[in-house]
Amino acid sequence: QAQAGWLQHDFGHLSVFRTSRWNHWVHKFVIGHLKGAPASWWNHLHFQHHAKPNCFRKDPDVNMHPLFFALGKKLSVELGVQKKKFMPYNHQHKYFFIIGPPALVPLYFQWYIFYFVVQRKQWVDLAWMLTFYIRFFLTYLPLLGVKGMLGLILLVRFIESNWFVWVTQMNHIPMHIDYDKNVDWFSTQLQATCNVHQSFFNDWFSGHLNFQIEHHLFPTMPRHNYWK
Repeated sequence: QAQAGWLQHDFGHLSVFRTSRWNHWVHKFVIGHLKGAPASWWNHLHFQHHAKPNCFRKDPDVNMHPLFFALGKKLSVELGVQKKKFMPYNHQHKYFFIIGPPALVPLYFQWYIFYFVVQRKQWVDLAWMLTFYIRFFLTYLPLLGVKGMLGLILLVRFIESNWFVWVTQMNHIPMHIDYDKNVDWFSTQLQATCNVHQSFFNDWFSGHLNFQIEHHLFPTMPRHNYWK
């Protein structure tokens, strides 16, 4: 599931086929049938992220501030001045492990994606998603029963969630986070991204998103070329 996530990311950025149409078609198959999520939902969130990375209120990836975490130096100081405290932020480096990586996919994404497609009437995406759950149901119900099948999908989403959050946050959250200051596009991308050391394992584990700087500057570039 994690590797299918990096694969759908490639198709979503139109970085596999020469024509956009083929990328869009296969994107729907990979994220819909192989992962059970809607392509329209991913596009809606991810394109905002690439347009304004780490810009509060414009990048949905940093919307956990201030409800769960205090992000960035400027936003954190602003909370301190206003004396607003939703969580014990001085301990967030400890509770991040509990409510961050384990919870995002199984407790939030899992139900929100259905709400998203129904609310926006994305019936083609819903059909692709249902093929994933029907296939999962037919494959594992005879082997594991109802409880075992539900336990397996929760276990898969739990592991995937930890994997996904660490990879996507390690190269953004340590960087500059603030309101949108209308800085030029190039500087905006560099302020919000950092790279992680290259190794065979890191490249595989992160889907080459350890080269986050290159990815944000050249989002349609095939990922195996980032290191160049």
